[in-house]
Amino acid sequence: MLLKTGLLSLICCLVLGLAAAVARPPRTVIYLVRHGEKDLTPGLADPPLTPAGEARSQLLARQLAKRHPAALFTTDTRRTRATLAPLAQATGLTPEVYSAKEPAVLASHLRQDYAGKTVVVVGHSNTLLPLLTALGVAPLPGEIRDEEYNYLFKVTLREGQAARLIMSRYGAAPQTVSTNTMR
Repeated sequence: MLLKTGLLSLICCLVLGLAAAVARPPRTVIYLVRHGEKDLTPGLADPPLTPAGEARSQLLARQLAKRHPAALFTTDTRRTRATLAPLAQATGLTPEVYSAKEPAVLASHLRQDYAGKTVVVVGHSNTLLPLLTALGVAPLPGEIRDEEYNYLFKVTLREGQAARLIMSRYGAAPQTVSTNTMR
């Protein structure tokens, strides 16, 4: 009798837990990063990554491949495509090019077509914050400085709930250029 009661209790708990899981809206996770360090040679219209940027892209792949992304998104520049290349190779996914000038379009695409999945988006210092806003994230940092390549934004979306942002950093700290001169 005690065994039957215990078994019945276990089955009830499993059914109630399953019902709660089914009733909960899917969780969409979006990782957003800026491209790795770029070549700052004057006059380059579409600069490539530097060795430091290439190393950062390898680190990004190691960190995010284990998150099993369903899709990868990049702008159409050498530096963003190169930042995403190691992750694309590790996951076997082909990156989809998006227009950074239309953050609301990408945000809508992610909500509608990737609900319940994980995706990775690579952008630029001046395009990530508008995309985060389009995803419903607030408050945001005031800016991403030119020398800051190590932000990792994790946005969690659930229908009926406010977007949740976790900001972290990965890889080497930004290198600052000294402007001190000898007098």
